[in-house]
Amino acid sequence: MSKRILIVDDAAFMREMLRDLLTEEGFEIAAEAADGDEAVAAYAEYTPDLVMLDIVMPRKSGLEALREIVASDADATVVMCSALGQESLVMEALDAGAKDFVVKPFKPDRAIEVVKKVLQKAD
Repeated sequence: MSKRILIVDDAAFMREMLRDLLTEEGFEIAAEAADGDEAVAAYAEYTPDLVMLDIVMPRKSGLEALREIVASDADATVVMCSALGQESLVMEALDAGAKDFVVKPFKPDRAIEVVKKVLQKAD
């Protein structure tokens, strides 16, 4: 059975790029969300195997969404997506329970490597 992934990013083109990349690798996209509020709701509804979560978003940041998701499910597997220059936010996210991170713009091989590694550890 393929692993189910929730993609969260406020930029539609980033969600589309991740969706294409992940489905080509055989993953199922459980849902997509455009902000932290939608992410928390989608996680509760779909309980995906992994969340690809952007850090900087309107309404509710990825860090806030991460904390809520981890509070509701301590076993949540979350990979943060950050732009260059957001190292302090990435460290804060890792401290809050994120399993790893990828830097935007994505290097497709690196993104898939991180997803596979994190999912393997979660099994």
